[in-house]
This record gives sequence, structure tokens and C-alpha cells, in this order.
Amino acid sequence: MITVTEALDAIFDLLAPLGTEDVALTEAAGRTLAGPVTATRLQPPFAASAMDGYALKGVEADPEAMFRVIGESAAGHGFQGRVGPGECVRIFTGAPMPEGTDRVIIQEDVDRKGKLITLARKLDKGPHVRPAGADFAPGDTIPAPRVLTPADLALAAAMNAPKLTVTRKPVVALLATGDELVMPGEIPGPDQIIASNGFGLKALVEAHGGHARLLPIARDNLDSLRTAFELAADADLIVTIGGASVGDHDLVGHAAAELGMEQSFYKVLMRPGKPLMAGRLGNTAMIGLPGNPVSSMVCGHVFLVPALRKMLGLGAAPAPRLTARLTAPVRANGPREHYMRARVESGEITIFDQQDSALLSVLSQANALAVRPPSDPERPAGEVLDYLPI
Repeated sequence: MITVTEALDAIFDLLAPLGTEDVALTEAAGRTLAGPVTATRLQPPFAASAMDGYALKGVEADPEAMFRVIGESAAGHGFQGRVGPGECVRIFTGAPMPEGTDRVIIQEDVDRKGKLITLARKLDKGPHVRPAGADFAPGDTIPAPRVLTPADLALAAAMNAPKLTVTRKPVVALLATGDELVMPGEIPGPDQIIASNGFGLKALVEAHGGHARLLPIARDNLDSLRTAFELAADADLIVTIGGASVGDHDLVGHAAAELGMEQSFYKVLMRPGKPLMAGRLGNTAMIGLPGNPVSSMVCGHVFLVPALRKMLGLGAAPAPRLTARLTAPVRANGPREHYMRARVESGEITIFDQQDSALLSVLSQANALAVRPPSDPERPAGEVLDYLPI
């Protein structure tokens, strides 16, 4: 068996960043930016008012001074002319500052009668002017790679970039195996259960930038598995679920080997998730996940999400960990790295008592996986522990 770190490195070695495509801004949310977005204009393109009020020459803004209003400047409709001594222009937020002005007196500091205004005795400091180019200038960029957020898309739009170059979504073929499985909505036989792992993994893949293809359940015979692998051949990554152990009905490894898989490793020093394997099947990387529901999802967070990030060009690194303080003592850990379902609230982590790898109900309550290193000693309440957010 190899360590989690060694297994993750081996998976990274099987993968490479994918190609790129151009997509419209409206389709770019959550995608991975592959090339920088470069501004072609100033923002704002002119000095603009940051408040509603009156634009005038700042050196003339004495308390109780009087000015003649000669026009108006609104967003999209600037004042066309020059403001001279003793003159001002009614201005609104976002409107261009008229020529000859450099300060906005907020409307709360002004008494207006007809075409004349009188400034208050006590004036706001101002100047309430956004300089041209205060946000960005031609040549400024949104750097890549990065997962595009709503704020990034708003910035790209302001930079006048109608399309963005993004990394192609990794296509992940999810292949559940086992005679015991039926799809949700079907009526299971007395010895069958509902297939669940693929649906959780599909959601996990798509939440982290991939496109998941949920293949039909493969039965426990070589012909069915061969057909399933043929259906998955055009994917960027094949993820099998179940059938990776060493029992008489665990045939995934045999079928993959028969089709020419070059195995990178089998079995990892972790709990849950020991019967994990990975390799290359033709030009496609393959990860074989355990069939126990919690094991499958834990391995998804530990291995599949970082694999997706590598394919998206976001680097090869483990899933980031945080720390929290234990609310209760925990016993010493065994020889395998243990990912324990837990809940983190207000900087404190509570590890659930039940850690059986078949209990999805416990996983559903968890928002973290507490990480116990191999042979980790007993930990008292209050001690800091690493965890993986989920």
C-alpha cells in the first residue's frame, strides 16, 4: 500500500491540463479562465461624479458662496460646455464632470433658489470625484488561471471582453458496477440496493468544473464491463465505482487489465477508501473508487477534486485543509490516515461517533472530514486538528 500523498502524486502524473475554448460571458460563470482578460479602455472613461450634487471649481467652494446653475450633467448625458468662475452644473452620480470643474458639493450642503445655489456654512470635504481610469486602464488584466466568479465576469464585461478563453470542461465517465445495484426509482430485489454513489460523484464533479457522464450500471461479468469501458473510451477521465477489491465478483481490475490498463497503484493507506486504484487505459486516465458509499465520496474529495483541478490547469495540489479545535477528546488513530466525518461550527470541530463507511446519513450531516494522520495519538478536547471542508 502507498500513502495518500503518493497516490495523489501518481494520479497527477496520469493527467495533463486540457485544451481551451472561447465562450460568451453569459456561459463563463464557474469556468476556469485559461488566458488573461485584457482591458481595452479606461474605466471610468472620464472623471465622474461619485454623488448627486453640484459640480464646480474646488478653489471657489467657500462656505456660503453663491453660484449660478448653468446646466445639468447626468449619466449618459454630459454637460457640453465649460464652467466658468461663479458657475456650477447640477450633476448626478456617474455623470461626467464638466470641463472646468473638479469638485462636487453634495446636494445636502446646498440651498437652491431658481438658478442660484448657496453653499452651506459647513461643507463636506469632498471632492466626490472618481478620476478617469481609477478602476482600470488599457492593458490591465484579469490574470489566469482562475475560476471565474460573478465579480470576475462583471469586471470582464466592463473591460469590453464579450468572450473569454476558458479551459475545456473535463469529461468524467462515472461507471458504477455490481449485480446488487438498481437505479433510483426502480424496485430492488431482495438482495439489491439503490445505486447512490454515482449521483453524489456527479454532483461533486460538476461543482468543481467538470462534466459528468453517468453510464449504465455494469454487471459483475467481464462482457458487461468491457462494454461499459467502450462507452467511456472518449472521456478525459474514467471513474469506476466498486468492483476494485479482491473478491470473486470484483472484476473491474481484471476487465481493465484485459483492455490494456497500465496500473499505477492499488490500495492506499487511508480509511475509508483503502481499495483505491488508478492507471491509464489507452489515452485515458482511470481511477477506481471503492463501492462503499462514504468511501467513494471521501475519495472523491481527496483524489477526484484535485484531479479535476489539474486537468483545468489550476495546478497539482492536495485539497486545501483548515484547522479547528476539538469539542471532545478522540482516541488514538490506527496505522492508516483516517478521514472522519465531522461538523465544524464557529471554529470548533465535532467528530461524529458513527464512522461506518456505509452510513450516508452521517455524511449528509457533515461539513468536514477531520484528518487523523497515521498512528496519531489520543487528542484532548481543545486541541487543534486539520480538516477538509466538504
